[in-house]
This record gives sequence, C-alpha cells and structure tokens, in this order.
Amino acid sequence: MQSSRKVSALAVASVAALVLSGCAESKRDESGTSGSSGGTSNATMTFAAAGAPKTFDPFYATDGESFRPARQMFEGLVDFKPGTADLAPGLATSWNPSADGKTWSFKLRTGVKFTDGTPFNADAVCKNFERMDKQNEAGQTAASYWNDNMGGFNKSKTDLYQGCTAKGEDSVELKLLRPTSKFPALLGLPSWSMQSPTALEKYKANDVKAQGDGITQSEYASKYPTGTGPFKFESYDVQNKTVTLVRNDDYHGEKAKVAKLVFKIIPDGTSRKQALLAGDVDGYDLPNPVDWASLKSAGMNLMVRPAFNILYLGLNPTKNPALKDLKVRQALYYAINRDQLVKTQLPEGATVATQWYPKTVDGYSDAVQQYKYDPEKAKSLLKEAGQSNLSIDLWYPSEVTRPYMPDPQKIFQAVKADWEKVGVKVNTVTKPWAGGYTDGTSNGASPAFFIGWTGDYNTPDNFLANFFIGKQMGVTSYPWGAQLQKEITDADSIVDAGQRTAAYKKLSEKLMKDYLPGLPISNSPPAIVFGKNISGIVASPLTAEDFSTAVKK
Repeated sequence: MQSSRKVSALAVASVAALVLSGCAESKRDESGTSGSSGGTSNATMTFAAAGAPKTFDPFYATDGESFRPARQMFEGLVDFKPGTADLAPGLATSWNPSADGKTWSFKLRTGVKFTDGTPFNADAVCKNFERMDKQNEAGQTAASYWNDNMGGFNKSKTDLYQGCTAKGEDSVELKLLRPTSKFPALLGLPSWSMQSPTALEKYKANDVKAQGDGITQSEYASKYPTGTGPFKFESYDVQNKTVTLVRNDDYHGEKAKVAKLVFKIIPDGTSRKQALLAGDVDGYDLPNPVDWASLKSAGMNLMVRPAFNILYLGLNPTKNPALKDLKVRQALYYAINRDQLVKTQLPEGATVATQWYPKTVDGYSDAVQQYKYDPEKAKSLLKEAGQSNLSIDLWYPSEVTRPYMPDPQKIFQAVKADWEKVGVKVNTVTKPWAGGYTDGTSNGASPAFFIGWTGDYNTPDNFLANFFIGKQMGVTSYPWGAQLQKEITDADSIVDAGQRTAAYKKLSEKLMKDYLPGLPISNSPPAIVFGKNISGIVASPLTAEDFSTAVKK
C-alpha cells in the first residue's frame, strides 16, 4: 500500500512468523466451531491509532486506519496464515480453479452468521459480489480497490469479475475474464470482506454521494457495519476520538480473549509513545526506529515484522525529458550510496533493494543487473548522455512516517548530497503527505520522488501493476512503455505457477537492465509495539494483525 492503500494460490512463499509470547493461533473447523472457547476475560485493550477511520465499510476504504478495525469485524472468503503471507482458509474452507483459470469454485463454512443474525451462505456471497460490482458514479470513484483490481464495474467486457453463481447453500462459483495470479489471495483483503446482505440493503450501503473532492458515506458505513468477525461495532465517539468494538459472543470460531477493543486516535507519534509508556494505551503501530531501543529497555513488547515492502525513487520523463535517456537513469542510480543510506537512515534489518519486490515474493531473480555505488561511472554516463549539467526537481513528503520511509527528510538529504557529488543540481520540493504529495505523485506531477509500497499479498503483480500501470511514472511515454504493461498483464495471466514465476524472473531482469523506469532503494522491516501486559498477538508482514488473540494481564 502506498498512501495507506493499495499469494499466489498455486505457489506462495512463506514469510517468517513473529509472535508475542503466549500467542495462540485460532483453530476453526469447517462447521465453524472452535478448538478453544476463549471469551472469558472482561478486559479492554486500547490501541493508539494514528488517525481517524474514513469509513467502517471496508469496500470503500483505502487507508490503514480504516482497514485495522475492519479486520477485527469482518472476514473474507480467504485469509492469511498468522505471521505469514501464506494463504489460509477464511469463510471458505477450500477452493479450486478450472483448467483455464477463469472459474473458481469455493466451498463455504456452514453454521456461520453475521452479527445481525443473517446466515452466511452462498446467496450472501453472491449478493456481496453483485453489490460490489453495481456502483453509482460516486461509488465507482470511492471503491478504488475494486476498480484497480477488477478493472471496472457492471461486468463490462473488459472487467476481470464476470459473475457469481450459488451452487446450493455452501458452494459458489466466481467467473473471471482471464486467469490471474491475484486469485484467490485478493479476496483476503479487507475490501473483499463479506458483509451482511440484510444490513447492506436496510441501511443503503451503496448510497454514496460525491461532495466536493470527497465522498459522503452511507448510513451503513458510519453506524451499522455488520460482519462475521470476532468483534462487532459498538460506537465511534468523534468528539473523544475513540472507536469501540465489543466481543462477538456468537462468533463461529475461537472467541476474542478481550471483551472490548478500543482504538484511541492519537495523531502525533511521540504522544503515542508517551501514552504507551504511561499505560494509557496498550499498543501502537510503526514506532520510530530511533525509539526501538528505549521501548525495549522499558519492557515493552516490540515486534519487528519481516520486510514486505519497498522504498523506491520514482522517475517521470513527462516532467523532465532528460529522464527518457536510459544512461541518465542509470547514472542517477549509480550515484546513490544505498549501502550507506540503509546503514544510517533505516532500521536494523533493512536491506538494499536490487529489484521491484522483496526476496520473499515469487519471481525474485538473483540474476538482475547490479548498480553498486560508483560516482565516477555516474559522471561518465551523464557526460555520454550530454547531461553533465542536469537539473532535477526532487520531491519528498512531510508530516508522515511510512514503514519503508521512517524519516523522509533525512533520506531525501542523503540522496540529494549523493546526486550533487556527481554534478546534478537538485531542486527541493516538499509537500505534506496528505496535503498534496500523494495526489501530486499519483497524478504524475513530479519528475523524481520518494514513494513506497507494502505488499497486499504475495504476487509480483501486486507490486509491478501498481507501479507501472498508471500516471505516476509516465511509463507510456517511453517507446517500450506499452510493451512493459503488456508483459505485466501477460505474466499475471499465466495459469501454471512454475511458468508464471519464470516469466516474472525474466521480467524482473528486463526491468533492471533494459527499462529501469525508477530506482528501487531498500526493503525495511516495520515494527509494532505493545505494553508489557499484552501477549498473544502475531505480527503480520502484511500489517494485518488479528487482535482477537490478544491476552491482557
């Protein structure tokens, strides 16, 4: 996810599991019963959120602060094994593709109900998918996850989603336009959560309206979100900046181990840390790496997630034509001392990125062209390109800390100094993350900029398609731009896992040698921290922690 947004079913690479002491993985059988009753504590766990959720309807959500509570209230057809990016059963116990990869059959759990009592069954699944696909104009703008991944709405001839058919009470078929590595892992994201058809209709969930530059949410999204998860919605106190969820005592699996889960909105990072140390909250996400040692010394339970992200330097030749020359792009890459940057500016465990996704992602190649720090080679390439006096606007964001970019200004300063050493004139441009930076870079307004991505699931397409299909890096302005985009789609459409992985390895090598549309910088392990009295939570490389397993002493 870049601006807090955005597993192969046939071959999924594991990411190491990290757990707090005393963790317990939920054990659910196909009938929805549990291997352990849980739900015996009256404790309240309070988690400090960095911002207010924009919506409680995950279908329209695009930000992490909306997704975090949604993950506690809702479930999808598929899930991810705790502590990994590996696919696991969710509300579906099993699934199988057709030989051509265009039809997926799902076997559903039985005995599951939404928190309003509506049965979860095949009819409910199809009503959810039809609801997602049928959006008004405002809804089509708001439902960006669906639009980005399915390609459109109302089952047009070019849309990936082509229909849902109930096969009795406990089986459904989903039809696709083409095979894709996204399936079925895509269905484990919060945007594809199963929601009560009764509540969706009663509270007019699709009744979203455009208002200025934003969207007005429905009554359902603000007051009545209804899922099948271990917690259910109680209230959102806007004035006191708290979201309160309570245990779902009718949950089909292991009951939540705390009775109440409160998200307390504390925008300032230092204030979140102080609140944890004072015992006012029980945890918060993305502690600043400079605070890791002091938090651990204070006895806090700090967990460092595996790196499932990338920081990269985007380049857009539509804003600076000199960037169309491969030699210029290569020179800028050789000029950056990434080893030093990782060592001095990023947390322990960060590594230099050699390509466009982490090593744990299928399709990672050990044969890509390397760009070791070589300022003399950078100067030579700039001279060959006739750009010895290159001038470039370099953007970095303010008012933000990202998992892959804990201190944007310091990272910017390091790269600026490296580029200036080889004769590049760097013009500084900075904008607030939520005040023009993400919109500007997404719309292709910057010639060079720092940005990153945390994977949603374990496929190369989840990285490459988000980077190179769109306006951000002006890929279509290159002679090879259309070819690259076709190669990304073609690789994603290969049904055989081995052939698909081989295609992605070849594409990764081509990206780094022949295309180089941007400059991969690093992969960083982000942290999450809890108080000394909290145990049982499994840290997720997808930042998708399940709080129902939390034990509070």
